[in-house]
Amino acid sequence: MQARLRLYLEGKLKKICLWWLYFAGILLLIVVLTTVINIAAFGLDKVARIFDSNVSALSGYEDLVRLLTSCIALMFFPWAQAQRGHVAVDFFADKFSSKWQQILDILWLSCTLVFVIFLGILMFLGMIESFEDGAVSTTLGWFEWPFYAPGIISLVLWSVVLAFQIFLHKGGKIDG
Repeated sequence: MQARLRLYLEGKLKKICLWWLYFAGILLLIVVLTTVINIAAFGLDKVARIFDSNVSALSGYEDLVRLLTSCIALMFFPWAQAQRGHVAVDFFADKFSSKWQQILDILWLSCTLVFVIFLGILMFLGMIESFEDGAVSTTLGWFEWPFYAPGIISLVLWSVVLAFQIFLHKGGKIDG
């Protein structure tokens, strides 16, 4: 019964991480399309100047890209961690016994978990400070504090994936 519950929870966690990844991809696509449109506007402006006309670029482009990129940056990590898709450099660890490799893996996963929790706390405090200061983007005038939320959610998901890998899989990949 407990094994079935664990597999069910792992499957749900993996599915949540995958949908979070899809959402990050959509946001990234918005950034790319906005960038393409803005570059095209600059190109058209160069051509239009020949004919004594102009084409303006997108107002607030830099604000949009900065705010969305701050969201996207952490959104890929939960899925990458669930897939163990991070880079590992083992100069001599592969010479150790499998037990020692597992101990090292759990150690590094634990260090990563501490780092992720610390970063999450700092991001939460930053969001509160941004809210209290009433910080807004320069051109668009959008409040900045809501754009902290995807990063915080990403760090929570990443922490949960790490906890599953440390405590349930003893350093292995999530199966769900």
